[in-house]
Amino acid sequence: QVHVVESGGGLVQPGDSLRLSCTTSGRTFRMHVVGWFRQAAGKEREFVAATWRSSEATAYADSVNGRFTVYRDADGKTVYLQMNNLEPEDTAVYYCASGLISTISVRSTRAYSNWGQGTQVTVSS
Repeated sequence: QVHVVESGGGLVQPGDSLRLSCTTSGRTFRMHVVGWFRQAAGKEREFVAATWRSSEATAYADSVNGRFTVYRDADGKTVYLQMNNLEPEDTAVYYCASGLISTISVRSTRAYSNWGQGTQVTVSS
């Protein structure tokens, strides 16, 4: 079992930046696809970004492409979501998830077996 924990959420203003972290205690984490999802109040959980074992392989939702960057640290145990130029529409609880996932399933919440507890991101003036 891989346990993942998110951190780094907070209250920011539109246009600000924030970096979320996803850390793990599992030894196989570095082998997993790691995805970031978010869930706004009253809405379904949606895909944000994902990275494979190599940070060179990534995927993004259209709504964040060009503003968010997902990457791993050197030892592969921590995955970051750098969020720039934040908008009020980015307000949500952000979740980190991991698993051994095929490329075609990376945007599906059902494909991931390990989930964190979530961290709140609020963008408001």
